[in-house]
Amino acid sequence: PSCCFDNFRKLKVPFPWTSMRLPKAVFPVHYDLSLHPNLTSLDFSGVVRIQLDVREDTRAIVLHAKQMHISNVFLLSPEGVKPLEVLEYPRFHQLALVSDTTLTKGRKYEVHLEFAANLSDSFHGFYKSSYRTSSGEVRVLASTQFEATFARGAFPCFDEPAFKANFTIQIVREPRHIAISNMPKVKTVELPGGLLEDHFDTTVKMSTYLVAYIVSDFLSVSRTTQHGVKISIYAVPEKIDQTAYALDAAVKLLDFYDDYFDIPYPLPKQDLAAIPDFQSGAMENWGLTTYRETALLYDPEKSSASDKLGITKVIAHELAHQWFGNLVTMEWWNDLWLNEGFAKFMEYISVDLTYPELQVDDFFLGKCFEAMEVDSLSSSHPVSTPVENPTQIQEMFDDVSYDKGACILNMLQDFLTPEAFEIGIIRYLKKYSYQNTVNSHLWESLTDVSLHKEFCSKSNLQSGASKWYSGEELDVRAIMDTWTLQEGFPLVTVEVRGREVRLSQERYLKTDDPSLTEGFLWQIPLTYKTSASNTIHRFLLKNKTDVLYLPEEVAWVKFNVDMSGYYMVHYAGEGWNSIIKLLQHNHTALSSNDRASLIQNVFQLVSIGKVKLDQALELSLYLSKETEIMAVTQGFGELVPLYKLMEKRDMPVLENQMKGYIVELFRELIDRQEWTDSGSVSQRMLRSYLLLFACVRNYAPCVEKAMQLFNKWKESDGKMSLPVDVTMAIFVVGARTPEGWDFLFEKYRSSMQMSVKSRMKTAMAVSPLQDKLAWMLEQSLDGAVMKTQDLPDVLVSISRNPRGYKMAWDFLRRHWHTLIKRFDLGSHTVSFMVAGVTNQYSTREMLNEVQSFFNSLTEESGSEMRCIQQTYETIEDNIRWMDTHLPLLQNWLNKHSGKLVHEDL
Repeated sequence: PSCCFDNFRKLKVPFPWTSMRLPKAVFPVHYDLSLHPNLTSLDFSGVVRIQLDVREDTRAIVLHAKQMHISNVFLLSPEGVKPLEVLEYPRFHQLALVSDTTLTKGRKYEVHLEFAANLSDSFHGFYKSSYRTSSGEVRVLASTQFEATFARGAFPCFDEPAFKANFTIQIVREPRHIAISNMPKVKTVELPGGLLEDHFDTTVKMSTYLVAYIVSDFLSVSRTTQHGVKISIYAVPEKIDQTAYALDAAVKLLDFYDDYFDIPYPLPKQDLAAIPDFQSGAMENWGLTTYRETALLYDPEKSSASDKLGITKVIAHELAHQWFGNLVTMEWWNDLWLNEGFAKFMEYISVDLTYPELQVDDFFLGKCFEAMEVDSLSSSHPVSTPVENPTQIQEMFDDVSYDKGACILNMLQDFLTPEAFEIGIIRYLKKYSYQNTVNSHLWESLTDVSLHKEFCSKSNLQSGASKWYSGEELDVRAIMDTWTLQEGFPLVTVEVRGREVRLSQERYLKTDDPSLTEGFLWQIPLTYKTSASNTIHRFLLKNKTDVLYLPEEVAWVKFNVDMSGYYMVHYAGEGWNSIIKLLQHNHTALSSNDRASLIQNVFQLVSIGKVKLDQALELSLYLSKETEIMAVTQGFGELVPLYKLMEKRDMPVLENQMKGYIVELFRELIDRQEWTDSGSVSQRMLRSYLLLFACVRNYAPCVEKAMQLFNKWKESDGKMSLPVDVTMAIFVVGARTPEGWDFLFEKYRSSMQMSVKSRMKTAMAVSPLQDKLAWMLEQSLDGAVMKTQDLPDVLVSISRNPRGYKMAWDFLRRHWHTLIKRFDLGSHTVSFMVAGVTNQYSTREMLNEVQSFFNSLTEESGSEMRCIQQTYETIEDNIRWMDTHLPLLQNWLNKHSGKLVHEDL
């Protein structure tokens, strides 16, 4: 039911407030929250007493509550206790507590409410989770996920980020469970009937979305940081032996942030809990961060290099939030990127300095490419964009807020210098601790750092680089507003004529309507280097066009050095030819980031007609000599989607030619990979990637080796230890036969190793066995054998599978209403499924089919979601690409088939 109130439904009094945002007349100061969850009947009851600060005279206290039974509501005022009339407005999840006398500004009041509700069967609010022990027993726990608007489903509260307050929490539990929350436990009281009540210390002043509590039978391991903070990792008992790495990483990273931000972590402890059912990757609740099990648990014997990097980054992300987001919080969700862009950016800064051997820098670029993918559509949105309802708020948790946010911060750090950037960040955090901020507060803190002198010396004042400023003081806000308040990103066209370099900027947009690119202008911190020297030159491009002069003529010029800027570059005239020549004869003259960005730029420029496909493919030929992970994976990232489009159309000849070209291009690199776990993290991740690709593409030497290893592993009943980095390739080949698939599934069922399970699950989903794929989808939806949290990954893997994509699309349509209820409208998970299932279609028929389904929805069932517009645009773009380029691709492949030259190897 929606909120149901004793006796109040009969009153037809109008609700005293009409806006979705709460009024600013009353602010909470302190919540006293007592909860009693029942893990047998799967419901909970509670009492909340909220101390109020009345800032304007009012008769109504308006706050949030969602789907709960409210009773026994009264006001404690200086005059004594009196009942309040309760009105509800379910559409906005609001309650109004109406007094028959005025609450006076400046006086202190307290409101008391009792409430009861069911534990949620989704992944948010106060929800039920369960796990199966190795003996097959199912055990239940209850955990919370309140960001962005779900605290209101667990207790009545002012559920907006600017209503910060202190929280004192008590939880009733059975002796067989433990309870944990944001703060340490101060005491446990025995209640009649054998129950226990844990009392937790009062929190610091914080937003409702960061409150957390868990009732479970978890075990924990603990250590103390150099700064005296107690770190504990909680997990289900049988997985507690997979927590050592996370404990190490959390201690190291919390100490790092303590020093970097020059602000002590303000709580006595930080718990990290691995929750068996969890929708996203992790959540930064203050003092009790929560994680999907795969994002926290690590087994040195069975987890891969990429698992280690992934876990370290997730912990780094959530701990960065303890300052960025928790201590200083955005005023409203329109500036969510101040939380998420920063935490994403700090992942790379912190892991690079604490775990240099993980080579995290090799992967930052990928985030910017991912952001550009959605930011190149006209349905994109500015980093900072107005939102009002819960669906729109959920939609903010996307690649633009996280990845573009991180990329523009990286560009700004490069522009200001890391030292100046850090000083500005510390100033911002210290100035706004325990408060809420907007975009401009950050820019002011960064502008205040007096940079003028360092900057001019840094830019060497060569070749027009003094134009960083042209003498005026640096205005960070003026620059950054162009990156946060308008959507999209610039394409800078560079034309070299002798010593003269002509520059122009326009919006990069995949569209056949050129009017959509008009009216955009950015202030772009350009960087470039030339064949003449290794110096990085700098130039701030503020106008639509400009000219700069080189000290001498050069053979080549590369703009956006290491792709530290969030923009693409087109080299007009002979520009691309000189770059192709350089890559073919001396590719290491450029860094691997530069090479990756050239691959990405040239293929993306084909999409908008700036570069001919032949030229991009000519550039790709140099990849036969490439060995660095970012450039290799970007090569795959541009070439593989071309045959993925063909797999969903009937064109096997061209499709196989394209696949053959890619295998041939990387064949020598694939042949050099050993089936072991040796080498650096980047080399190990590259090995996993290449051998998986080769096996999926049926490259004979790879398939034979994988089959041989799979059979040995199967004969040992899964006891033989396989090299971790190649298990995915081995499982994928093994899952092609019904016996192999069934064996893999049995091992999946009984395994307690999260990273191994995750690889088995992916291998089973790329199998050609259609009956198995259909069964996997149904089981994931059911949730008993395969977790529903894994359904989105399974669904998208199957939709990428040439034998499964029709089934995935049918499944998405058939179960749409269940999926949006389970995973929530507007969530990143829902848009991941929508895009994943539809974005490789490239025919009018499929576009019509996709449109007719989404057009049949109502707003309540998601018709207004941004991901639907993004999908239409992506399919339109695919159709345009195929119509324009298929004949060219055919001709080029005919010319080059079997002619790859390896003369330099």
